[in-house]
Amino acid sequence: MTHAVTKQHSKKASAAATTIPHVVEDCMGFVQLYNDGTVSRLKDIDFLKFNLPRISDDAVSYKDCLYDEPHGLHLRIYKPVSDSRDGGGRLKKLPILVYLHGGGFCLGSIDWPNCHNSCQRLASGLDVVVVAPDYRLAPEHRLPAAVEDGEAVMQWLKAQATSPGGGGYEEDWLAPEGVDFDRVFVLGDSSGGNIAHQLAVRFGSGSPGLAPVRVRGFVLLAPFFGGVDRTESEEGPREEMLSLEDLDRFWRLALPIGENRDHWLANPLGYLSSSAEAATKADLDPILFIVGSRELLKDRAKEYAVKLREMGKVAEYVEIEGEQHGFFTNDPYSEVSSTKVIEVVGKFMYKGDY
Repeated sequence: MTHAVTKQHSKKASAAATTIPHVVEDCMGFVQLYNDGTVSRLKDIDFLKFNLPRISDDAVSYKDCLYDEPHGLHLRIYKPVSDSRDGGGRLKKLPILVYLHGGGFCLGSIDWPNCHNSCQRLASGLDVVVVAPDYRLAPEHRLPAAVEDGEAVMQWLKAQATSPGGGGYEEDWLAPEGVDFDRVFVLGDSSGGNIAHQLAVRFGSGSPGLAPVRVRGFVLLAPFFGGVDRTESEEGPREEMLSLEDLDRFWRLALPIGENRDHWLANPLGYLSSSAEAATKADLDPILFIVGSRELLKDRAKEYAVKLREMGKVAEYVEIEGEQHGFFTNDPYSEVSSTKVIEVVGKFMYKGDY
């Protein structure tokens, strides 16, 4: 396995240039930050070593396209192979599900097997068109870069809805005769769940700034929130693949330099949280929280869901017994993923009740 080395802009870089470079943050071996600002990323990852095989799903087709040329960001579109028809035999327009991958703002890609497999499963299991973007990663691009990219993909979706046919910009898999821009949902996993929360606050109920795109709801799958004061679940037993030390490291690498975990980009209820104030004032689309009962992040998601309900917002909280972080993403075709996550999200999207 090899590492790709890039240079991160840092005020400390020049001062440290006279010393021998050494690693100051090591993120699970995937990303290393050196004292001189250099960032090294692991390439040619053997995902089978992590029990993450790439699954082929013949029920789904996919393709990639560019959505942000200045930053070179791509997204992947997934759609069911078979057409859906109503009782009269007419072709049904499919809802759109925007999928924001996890990875602590530092890891992940639409091409990673766990993300790819999850999107296939969501497309086939929910009968939706999935739009899954990459976004800029920390520490090379610290927050709010990832949130800005989340906003950019929603604006890209709006452009697809308003682009005239043959205009050279419209993505043919999102042609209006096949998808319903009036039924868009956003699902974010872990750090992607945090981004989804930021988008919910940013665009508000009905997403008027995205018209004719209409976001109907947000799904936060174990959202990556933080805070200076520890929660009971954070102080509990570590997970098999995730520890509190890992979570803290992600925040050190992702937050703006000098900020702590009560920053509004980390803690929606923190004393520095402008997002909490915005959520209080704004009308929000319905939000569904899904977490495993053994997750370190469980209490933060539950606390925020309760707070939103106290503020009169529509927020549902579903806890999957015995599961740890990444239980859906790392095994989306498991029985639990199919009978619990897909079922719950499907009811949220198609019925609005549980």
